Amino acid sequence: MHEKLNLLQSVIFENCLEFDFQLQAWAIFPNHYHLVGFSPIDNGVKKMTGKIHGVSARELNRLDNEVGRKVWYRMRDTRLTFERSYLARLNYVHSNPTKHGLGSSLNYPFCSSHWFETQGNASFVSTVKSFKIDQLEIEDDF
Repeated sequence: MHEKLNLLQSVIFENCLEFDFQLQAWAIFPNHYHLVGFSPIDNGVKKMTGKIHGVSARELNRLDNEVGRKVWYRMRDTRLTFERSYLARLNYVHSNPTKHGLGSSLNYPFCSSHWFETQGNASFVSTVKSFKIDQLEIEDDF
């Protein structure tokens, strides 16, 4: 499973660079992922995720010796226009591995939580972690 998650993470990072998507937070799982960032291009997120899905589906099918299997079923793009929404989403994404019972988010290798807590500005990290996430309405079936 780690091989496939590493592949997906690489595809995501490469496409974020290609589309100038300023990635702020990520959490990647076998059946879904969450990204928070800034796109300088109108409709850029949709184009970027389309490419992520196409490239990763072909590679995952190759690894599994599958032909034409559908890997991704839907995508949701939410434009965050309020600072409080943005901060709450950062906290949500960084907490997602723990939410899904995968242990501490800090130890989950396919999430930005460890980087954020060790490299981020301490007061900003504290502010983000103070935002409640239980009221967020995010479809997140794991």
